[in-house]
Amino acid sequence: MPKKFSPELRERAVRLVHERQAREGGPRSQSIRAISAQLSIGPETLRVWCNRHGPVSRDAAPAESLEAENRRLRRELAESQRANEILKAASVFFAKEPGRPTTK
Repeated sequence: MPKKFSPELRERAVRLVHERQAREGGPRSQSIRAISAQLSIGPETLRVWCNRHGPVSRDAAPAESLEAENRRLRRELAESQRANEILKAASVFFAKEPGRPTTK
């Protein structure tokens, strides 16, 4: 009966094959054999997964333009700064709480 592999394992295995291929070069079959042995997956199974996934383009365009990434990072920074200010205000409030024993 065939084993069922999770989609995460499949993606990871294909990614590892492509990374090893980019790093070391040589035939793809060597990378497949090496990674399949590490992950306890049959080499033929991993070869089929790699074929389904398709070749990796080395000149792939970035998924996000620089302007969009910059906007996203600015939003994340502003959100982090707001959260930091709230935490500072809360720590001042609780530090001034009357009746609380000091630990000096």
